[in-house]
Amino acid sequence: MRIKTTTSAFTILLSLATGFLPVFGSPAVVDDKALRAQGDGEWLSYGRTYAEQRFSPLEQINEQSVAKLGLAWFVDLDNNRGLEATPLYHDGVLYTSLSWSRVIAVDAGSGAILWSFDPQVDKAKGRDACCDAVNRGVALWQGKVYVGTLDGRLIALDARTGQPVWTQQTTDNSKPYTITGAPRVVKGMVMIGNGGAEMGVRGYFSAYDAETGEMRWRFYTVPAAPSQPVEHPELLEAAKTWSKDTDWSLGGGGTAWDSMAYDPELDLLYVGTGNGSPWNREVRSPGGGDNLFLSSILAIKPDTGRLAWYYQVTPGDSWDFTATQQITLVDMEIDNQLRKVLMQAPKNGFFYVIDRVTGELISAEKFGKVTWAERIDLKTGRPVEVPGSRYEEEPFVMWPSPFGAHNWHPMSYSPLTNLVYLPYQEVPGLYSNEGKSFVPKRAFNTAAGASEVTELPREMTSGALLAWDPVKQQAAWRVDYPHHWNGGTLATAGNLVFQGTAAGIFKAYSADAGKELWAFDAGTGVIAAPMTYRYEGQQYIALMAGWGGVAALFGGDAMVATGSRNVSRLLVFKLDGKAKLPVLSEPPKQLRTPEPVVASARDIQLGGRLYADYCAVCHGAGAIAGGVLPDLRHSPEAIRLAWDAIVRQGAFAPKGMASFADSLSEEQAKQILTYVQHREYQDWMQAMNLIKETE
Repeated sequence: MRIKTTTSAFTILLSLATGFLPVFGSPAVVDDKALRAQGDGEWLSYGRTYAEQRFSPLEQINEQSVAKLGLAWFVDLDNNRGLEATPLYHDGVLYTSLSWSRVIAVDAGSGAILWSFDPQVDKAKGRDACCDAVNRGVALWQGKVYVGTLDGRLIALDARTGQPVWTQQTTDNSKPYTITGAPRVVKGMVMIGNGGAEMGVRGYFSAYDAETGEMRWRFYTVPAAPSQPVEHPELLEAAKTWSKDTDWSLGGGGTAWDSMAYDPELDLLYVGTGNGSPWNREVRSPGGGDNLFLSSILAIKPDTGRLAWYYQVTPGDSWDFTATQQITLVDMEIDNQLRKVLMQAPKNGFFYVIDRVTGELISAEKFGKVTWAERIDLKTGRPVEVPGSRYEEEPFVMWPSPFGAHNWHPMSYSPLTNLVYLPYQEVPGLYSNEGKSFVPKRAFNTAAGASEVTELPREMTSGALLAWDPVKQQAAWRVDYPHHWNGGTLATAGNLVFQGTAAGIFKAYSADAGKELWAFDAGTGVIAAPMTYRYEGQQYIALMAGWGGVAALFGGDAMVATGSRNVSRLLVFKLDGKAKLPVLSEPPKQLRTPEPVVASARDIQLGGRLYADYCAVCHGAGAIAGGVLPDLRHSPEAIRLAWDAIVRQGAFAPKGMASFADSLSEEQAKQILTYVQHREYQDWMQAMNLIKETE
């Protein structure tokens, strides 16, 4: 079945004839009681429950029957950027989001599009998005669907029709704030954070009344300049951990762009916060300091927005080691005592088990290759850093990198195996101190040598599905992948773990032993996490399959090696499913024979640095695209002739390519083009030499 995401002609005609938009099914009534004790066939929140375990008790699809799993239906989506959302399911309807913050409602049995909503985000806003124009999903509450938009709006939609009920602008849109995370609803309040730390913003997260859209409270994660008002008392203590020489115009960072969880018994909301702005503390807070509340887990009282406790995962972060990765709540036995814990595997490569009542660190161990720190001191809760890892004097190569040992890709936990299923990745990072040369710009402001990363070879990266025992703090089993940037996971009572890969294969493993039991070629790289639901007595598995995100954009040779293509689909499976995906046509081949570039070495070098500063994050390291946006080495002559009109005059702004006239002169834009042409010729010559060697 092949279905487009536009509303059907019948729907439009019906609405014109009657004056009313059609209603599909009964209203999606989801309240606090439903979120606490949802039926086993439901998926009502981003991580299924408040605890964010991503475990389903459904077991019709199990270790014995999964071999019969087949495609029930699919939706080919009008979408050319990354898909990161986890669909929600209630009352016969799937609700999910696409890139550019669009939302669709889909009949869970047939795949028919019931309605679609486009918030009409100005595509030029994509320049402020550090990590693709993605969206991780929606929230449900009492007949409404909530979505955060890339341009900072929080919108409530009628769940029956997709029509807006209310809209709130949650950010100052003159600044490079974005929203890519899924909202959460707690006690009738919609919780939403934002992103943009790399671009130079001050982080915060907010609570809005789910019915009216009125803001209830806001928690700032870093202080403002001393001359500005103090918004809440926690910031007085936080200010003591920042240098007196802090340049507050750089924003500070600490954006809460993804993880949230809630314990209704303790009545505590847990929020993960992000990196500093810039990354390099030497520039952000000269002289040191822990810089609260960067890279921290915050326990918040949801009625008031006040802080109950905090744990800073990476004090004085200088590496983009965010703590925005998934927070999972579990009650587990540790040393013969039942403990209420939260677990997190953040970017820094340590797996944390923390008492979620008090914030006490119980344990923390490396779950992969970690060279920036020796261990976490359990008495202080602080990392024991390796000399030189802060790169003040010399450049430092280390693991993990800013991609993290684990990024946003959701992990899952099974209470049957007591294991966490973690998308692990191994990518080295090169850091160098730009403290003496840093100049803020409207682009990535890392001050950590980001422009020096000009390539990402495939042999330097890898990934794995890691089954982690959080009590023993060790791996129970592991499946290795040749590529990083693999999808999130789902655990079920059928003793199964599902995960899609960067190479586009959707797989099922036995949860206890890691044995591969089933595989399906999705035709595109997978980064999102699957979910499962029950409809009319049948269990289904649903997955948003679409290549994208920051690693796929930054690309380079490592991402080319996956072979992934930018195709966007909603795939839904059931036992004995018979649907077939269409055969994809081969992408057009580049036939041009490039000529040597006539330019000075200086111009090529300057062009390469400018490319790294302004272009690489979307078009790929070393001008090697990762399969999402066009590879500029192979851009048609018409593009090159119109280069200045596109780069500086905004000719392609409606497609997401904003104008860079505020940052690049005509000469600089030409230098970037020279570098791109030089890279094309270099790679062509390398290919020709390889052919000669094999003849």
